Amino acid sequence: MTEGRRRNRRQESNVNKFILCGLVIFAICGTIFCMVANSRESSLENKMALLGQEGAAMAKGTDAALAQAAEEIRAARDKSFSVQPGVPVGTEDPSDDKKVVYLTFDDGPSENTKKIIDILAQYDAKATFFVTGSNEECRHYIKEAYDAGHTIGLHTYSHDYAAVYASDEAYFADLAQVGEVVKEQIGYVPCFIRFPGGSSNMVSAKYNNGIMSRLVDSVQEQGYQYYDWNLDSGDAAGCGREEIEANSTTDKMNHIMVLCHDTQAKEATVEALPYILKYYTDLGYKFEAIDRNSMICHHGVQN
Repeated sequence: MTEGRRRNRRQESNVNKFILCGLVIFAICGTIFCMVANSRESSLENKMALLGQEGAAMAKGTDAALAQAAEEIRAARDKSFSVQPGVPVGTEDPSDDKKVVYLTFDDGPSENTKKIIDILAQYDAKATFFVTGSNEECRHYIKEAYDAGHTIGLHTYSHDYAAVYASDEAYFADLAQVGEVVKEQIGYVPCFIRFPGGSSNMVSAKYNNGIMSRLVDSVQEQGYQYYDWNLDSGDAAGCGREEIEANSTTDKMNHIMVLCHDTQAKEATVEALPYILKYYTDLGYKFEAIDRNSMICHHGVQN
């Protein structure tokens, strides 16, 4: 073999070695690069996962804090609205520069109570429901109204005038009975009440002379406050929608307490409610539920 051919083979061998070394180095570098890249990607994923966990924890903490705050507010409201003998309820001298409508609904709950709650929600309006114990199947609407921010008051368990006004003891037995119904739904007995027929009713005289004159004082001594009304919708007398709308609206007072009913028979009241809400909203009134500081509306006692 000539010297030239040997030299060429040695050169080819060296070139192949260099190429092989280069490939090895490239493979090693590529592997290292991939490892670094994978490490960075994994680190980024880990960081993102940690951030997600921290965000979820913060959101969970915020939700828990909000839930706790809401529970504290509700507990304070419950305590304020409960029967507390010796603690004053309401004011007879409300501020005249505040235009307020207190919509009140007696004799429920019924299926119409649910309809009324839904309509009130459309106007962000609050109301007060003076309930009875007569419709057991609809008692869950008491809690639904309470959960929606409305006030629950006591009206009567039986709404049987002869039984309720037979004696002072009979009245308080009936009041305690409906109080237990409400407590089962919302956890406490409210201090807000409305006498069957109102404090000015005369029907009670048929069963017990002078009972209303005694009850208006004794209920307050026991920690309750009674509420009458200064505007009667007329739905108890069977008025239709247009009459209820006319009877329930006025611009002559700043503090208005409207008597309505939410029994199953009061479809006309449900139909009139949107008009009433819009009428007062357009005049700048606010719809509020009765609370411990609200206006007291008392009639003149006639028995």
